[in-house]
Amino acid sequence: MPQVSLPQLIDALAKSPQLISFPTDTVPALATRPEHSELIYAAKQRAGSKPLILMGASLADLLPYVSAEAEAQAAWMALANQHWPGQLTLVLPTSHYPFQVLQEGTQNQHTLGIRVPNHPVALELLAQSGPLATTSANLSGQPPLTRVADIARTFPTALTLPDEAFEDADKRANKASGTPSTVVKWTKQGWHILRQGAVNI
Repeated sequence: MPQVSLPQLIDALAKSPQLISFPTDTVPALATRPEHSELIYAAKQRAGSKPLILMGASLADLLPYVSAEAEAQAAWMALANQHWPGQLTLVLPTSHYPFQVLQEGTQNQHTLGIRVPNHPVALELLAQSGPLATTSANLSGQPPLTRVADIARTFPTALTLPDEAFEDADKRANKASGTPSTVVKWTKQGWHILRQGAVNI
């Protein structure tokens, strides 16, 4: 897995289908542009029915991809404003998102998981690249990889930032937790927890 600078990483994403890995506040992400999401499924040996998360630099960047009634929108925007950037993924209704692989599978074709991570490197990348399709950096069914060397060995064609971008996170107050984000889905009855992480709802 070649290590490149942040400008080189962003340039590679813009020019061609490219798989990348970058640090977040939970576990390192495996990512690509949404229209190339098949790269993630192939690399992870992941079932197509398992959704990915659309990660962005801000709530405003992700708003165009979701839709809701005014009352519901007020509820999930309040939760996003309380916990973002942070270790919380919101699974929300979407009526027009074009990439089927980012939706919730054959039973629920109209929801999308979105998140804003609390990590300066991730936020800088996402602010310049735009929202990216993401998942944890690991083979499907295996524990998340947290070391760059392990990610490189598992995903040799992916581009990543230098080791320091991952390692420096351990020195920050918002260092990576090593645990995937809490995932909550909006329903007519309110929030339903799909996966419990560091954030308690």
